[in-house]
Amino acid sequence: MQSTGSTDIKEIKEYKENQGIPIHGVIMSSYAPQENPFTPTFGEVPAHMAGRAVLVNDLRRALSSAKRHPNLTTAITGARGSGKTALLSFAAEEAERRGWIAVRTVALPGMLDDVLISTRRKAAHLLSPKAARVTGVEVGQMPGVEWEREDEPTNWRNEMTGLLEQLDETETGLLITVDEVQPKLPEMVQLAAIYQIFVTEGRKVALLMAGLPHNMLALETDKTVSFLRRAQKWQLGRIEDYEVEDAMRRTIEESDRFIAPSALKKAAAAANGFPFMMQLVGFRMWDQHPGQREITDADADAGILLANKEMREGIVRATYEALSPVDKAFLNAMLPDDRLSTMSDIAQRMGKTHSYATQYKNRLLGHGIIEEAPGGVRFQLPLMREYIADQQL
Repeated sequence: MQSTGSTDIKEIKEYKENQGIPIHGVIMSSYAPQENPFTPTFGEVPAHMAGRAVLVNDLRRALSSAKRHPNLTTAITGARGSGKTALLSFAAEEAERRGWIAVRTVALPGMLDDVLISTRRKAAHLLSPKAARVTGVEVGQMPGVEWEREDEPTNWRNEMTGLLEQLDETETGLLITVDEVQPKLPEMVQLAAIYQIFVTEGRKVALLMAGLPHNMLALETDKTVSFLRRAQKWQLGRIEDYEVEDAMRRTIEESDRFIAPSALKKAAAAANGFPFMMQLVGFRMWDQHPGQREITDADADAGILLANKEMREGIVRATYEALSPVDKAFLNAMLPDDRLSTMSDIAQRMGKTHSYATQYKNRLLGHGIIEEAPGGVRFQLPLMREYIADQQL
C-alpha cells in the first residue's frame, strides 16, 4: 500500500484487515512522519476553518465582486480564542491572492502610521516615491496626526488618498484589517471615520475589524463612526461537534495519518466548539506518537489532558482574573445548574433584582464568557465552569 497525501480511513482499515493487522495502534513501515498540521498559535490560519464556511464564502465573494460588496466592511466579534485573528489573517491572504494590497494592524497608538507605512511598502511597485512622516498624534475632541514634509502641509487622510488614487490606476484594492479594536483609542476612531469618506468617494477599500463584543459595541455607539452600525457583523460562537470532527479528521488525513473514530469523538467533545481548543487538542494528541500512522484513544486522552491544562492556565485564568467581583458572583450563581441557567435563578442566588443581574449578564455576554440560549444562559468559554468550581474548593 502506497502512502498518499490524503488517506482514506476505510481503505486503510481494509488493508489492515486483509493483512491480519490489528485495527488500532499499528506502525506502518511505509509511513514517513509528517510535521504537526495543527496550529494553536496566535492568528495562524488553520488548515480547515471549522464552522466558518458562510463567513469565509462571504469574504471571498466580497473580494472578488466587481461592485462594492457589503462584506467589505465587516466587524468580527467573539471571545478570546474564538478565531477572530485567524479570520483576519485568512481575509488578508485571500485579498492578496486576488490582487489586493492587504495591510494588517492592531488598535494601538501609532496604528495610522503603521497603515500608511505598510501600504507604501506592500504597494511600492505601484506607487510613486513620494513620502511623508508622522511626527505626533493629537489627543482631544478632534484627534489628528502631525506630519513633517518638505514640499507641502499634509495629513493622514490626504496621504492615504494619494495612495488610493495611484492604486485606482491599476484597479488595485486596499484591505485594512484591525485586530483588538479599542473604542477609546483616538486613532481607531479616526481610521474608521476617514474610511467612511473613502467609501463615499468610491475608493476600492475594505475594512475588517475584530475585537471583543463589548469593545466593538462601544465603537459603534461613537457618533463619529455611527456608520459602523450598518457594517456586516459576525459573532463567533460555538462550532457544532460534527463540524469540529470533520475539520480535525481532514487535517489529520491530509498529513497522511488517520484517527480512530472513538478518539475523534473524544477530541471533538474536548474542543467544546472552540477553535483554539480544537487546534490545541489536535496539536497535543498528534505529538503523542508522531511516528505512528494512527492516532489512538490513548493519544487523544493524553492530548486532551495537556490541552486542558494549557487552556486553563492561559486563556481561562487570565479571563477570570480580569473580571469584577460581581461578574464572578454572577458566574458562581450559574454553577448549580447542569447546562442552562435561568435569569430568575441567577438573580435569586445573587440576592439581587432581575434587572441588576441582567446588567452583568450583558457584561459577560460582551466578554464572550457566556452565551444566550433558549430559556436562559450558559457558559461559552470552554473549561470556565470547571475552573470556577475549582476555586470554590
